[in-house]
Amino acid sequence: MQQITIDEADLRLLDLLQTDASRSNQALAELAHLSPPTSLRRVKRLRALGLIEREVAILQPDRMAPLIGHGLTALVEITLERQGSEQLEAFESRVVPDTAVQQCYRVSPGPDFMLVVHAADMPAYLALVQRLFTSDANVRNVKAFFSVKRVKFDPRLPLGATVGDRGVTRHPID
Repeated sequence: MQQITIDEADLRLLDLLQTDASRSNQALAELAHLSPPTSLRRVKRLRALGLIEREVAILQPDRMAPLIGHGLTALVEITLERQGSEQLEAFESRVVPDTAVQQCYRVSPGPDFMLVVHAADMPAYLALVQRLFTSDANVRNVKAFFSVKRVKFDPRLPLGATVGDRGVTRHPID
């Protein structure tokens, strides 16, 4: 395991980036109370360390709906018949590449997996069920909950409480 050291300035940068990664380095540096060269160097280091997985645009579903339709969002519980590491990994390798699967979590207790899936409509959802669950003899149970309204969506990790509380933070990273 590699030891990574980050400080309060790194945490401020990470918090600002996950709020709005489209800011210029100049604006980011100003908000983080750093010089622009220091900000740029630190952000490059945070990327190189793998702390920044990727930068994406988060689309607004209600504004996109007139263009592409609302579609269906479902939270899906999956229970496997056998839960050996080989079977768990086989299920993951089937669902992760599918673009309809937005999130996949291995969970405990209860079902083995929780998925967040998005499909254009019910026929597309049924095709997903056939493709990912029905064709797998190891899937014992599928339970879907369909979203009727998204009340909150926030992909940020809560770093605010960490900033200032710890100063220098050391975490082992694989």
